[in-house]
Amino acid sequence: MPNGEYLRYVALGDSQTEGLGDGDDTVGLRGFADRLAEHLAVGGSEVLYANLAVRGRLAGQVRAEQLGPALALRPDLATVVAGVNDALRPRFDAAAVIGHVEEMFAALTQAGAHVVTLTFPDVTKIVPLARPIRPRLLDLNARIRSAAARHGVTVVETGRSAVATDPRLWGADRLHASPLGHERIAAAAARTLGLPGSDDTWSLPLPPRTVPTGRQATGAELRWAAAFLGPWLGRRLRARSSGDGRTSKRPQLLPVIITSPSAEDMGRRELP
Repeated sequence: MPNGEYLRYVALGDSQTEGLGDGDDTVGLRGFADRLAEHLAVGGSEVLYANLAVRGRLAGQVRAEQLGPALALRPDLATVVAGVNDALRPRFDAAAVIGHVEEMFAALTQAGAHVVTLTFPDVTKIVPLARPIRPRLLDLNARIRSAAARHGVTVVETGRSAVATDPRLWGADRLHASPLGHERIAAAAARTLGLPGSDDTWSLPLPPRTVPTGRQATGAELRWAAAFLGPWLGRRLRARSSGDGRTSKRPQLLPVIITSPSAEDMGRRELP
């Protein structure tokens, strides 16, 4: 489908789609969905964009809270990214999770939207302590591919790219993409959709980086555990979510305004 036909884009999902790691709640969040909307608007087409995602949401919550509003907006393009929060919970039912995801695939495609989804990288290369969830993510990716094939959904294979596990594409919490990471995801989606001006440079490796010493690596792990792992575990024990009391940042279709020069160049300037 030519880029000019994607004039109403709606994003559904959790923190990744909301844009955590790319900006903050003070200056505002950007994220891969915002950046993909800008790719769509290149060339002067008036693209309308809504982002219904809310951090912390499980796949069932995304379906229950966001699918109806998304359908009401009559998108011709929709992204659906959900399931990682489920995989992080002690009780994970892959069949139930993909059931919610597939229901969104089916409803949106039947309504005439071109649906796009992502696969997830091996987070154990970023967070070694996450080894127990690696089989869950591999299973989830396989089920996403199968469900997508059944409904004609486009899969952006970010999970298979080696660069996806470069630490510089991840934020300090190691759970959310950095600004450069979000830009790479958006560029991957643009390439998969065949948007004008897109190419495969999103998958290219970054310049070599200095490898930390053993002592530096240990110190970094301890600081990360204190700053991020501890609070995350605390929320789980209290049955709380980072998204409690939050609503979507862009619930209505609004015109896309391209505000940055080259987002990829901006990301490169953030490299250590």
